[in-house]
Amino acid sequence: MQTYEFGNPDASVVLIEPIHTVEGMANEAGIIRELAGDDFLLRAVAVDWFRDLSPWPAPPVFGDTPFGDGARETLDKILEMTGEPGKRYILGGYSMGGLFALWAAYQTGAFAGVAAVSPSVWFPGFSEYALSHTLQAGRVYLSLGDREEKTRNPVMATVGDRIRELHIRLEEEGVPCCLEWNPGNHFMDPDRRTAKGFAWVLKGIKG
Repeated sequence: MQTYEFGNPDASVVLIEPIHTVEGMANEAGIIRELAGDDFLLRAVAVDWFRDLSPWPAPPVFGDTPFGDGARETLDKILEMTGEPGKRYILGGYSMGGLFALWAAYQTGAFAGVAAVSPSVWFPGFSEYALSHTLQAGRVYLSLGDREEKTRNPVMATVGDRIRELHIRLEEEGVPCCLEWNPGNHFMDPDRRTAKGFAWVLKGIKG
């Protein structure tokens, strides 16, 4: 599993993000620094987008590629990157990466917070899973583009309702969280959106 690191290697907080391309990561790290200071190391982990982030198999929703069930193996590898004394860890991601970060937070308490940015909460079966399990992360950032639920794809069009339901559930459970709406569709300004999510969690865990 190839990793790329940005930021301060001696930082007390490590941000971990699954990615499908390293393009834009340096820009994202720069925005996090502007918003939340330089006490972080951003560790980007290259994955197979359809196999490694999916908690269980699902048929194609767009295109012809089905979803695999590699999330457990991916999480196990990421957990090997945690546990260093004196450090705290934030897991985050965009799209399927955001879905994975949320799912991971139901599996382990290893993460001080989660930044789920435009997460694919339309994923078949995920909403039912989330509403019947307890999230273990300390705080959660959720966001969505205000045009994402206006897609013609009937599965992906449920994303707005699903993220509202999740936000309400987390508030009812007493999890510190926010839901931020960004202008535009799913593909608009992912570097800045993701940076904002990490910065919100980073500032929150530092008090």
